[in-house]
Amino acid sequence: MEFVPCERVRDSFLRALADYHAEGRYRDLDPVQLANEFPAYLRAVAAKADPDAPRPPGRVPETLLWYVNGSNYLGRISIRHRLTSQLRKIGGHIGYDVAPAERRRGHARRMLALALPFAHRLGIDPALVTCNVENMASRKVIERNGGVLAEQSVGVLRFWVPTAPASTRSRPGHGITLDDHAAKARGPR
Repeated sequence: MEFVPCERVRDSFLRALADYHAEGRYRDLDPVQLANEFPAYLRAVAAKADPDAPRPPGRVPETLLWYVNGSNYLGRISIRHRLTSQLRKIGGHIGYDVAPAERRRGHARRMLALALPFAHRLGIDPALVTCNVENMASRKVIERNGGVLAEQSVGVLRFWVPTAPASTRSRPGHGITLDDHAAKARGPR
């Protein structure tokens, strides 16, 4: 398994995108345009991590990783380098999405587990990860990766997930609240 956007998964990524479109998601991505301009799309994905790259208001630098096996796109994970007030409410530092045809195979749990060290290297510890209150599968993924429920409001569960290796942390998540880490999570403005 690899964790990087790459040209060789183009066809399977486009199939997954068609599946997402059938669910009414990722409508901002045009599969025909992507098929014709895939290398440019990969460069744009990589540029999202650049803190100096121009971005729309309210957007923060993010590292977008693809979970792939050979030429098969299995899903993506987004690591947002800092939190905005909106990301503190919903979205958090880390979001993940398994390709529709690949769901219910344990990929989300592995994807989040592999993303946590990336977040740690970015200076994020702990990471805020959110999910819809009705999404029990995602809740289990977060909890199995050490997530500790911090709060629930307006249909959203907010968890703090330790990103440091288990051997270097003490009592992960113990006593953590959103307010405890608000200043750190905001990062430089």
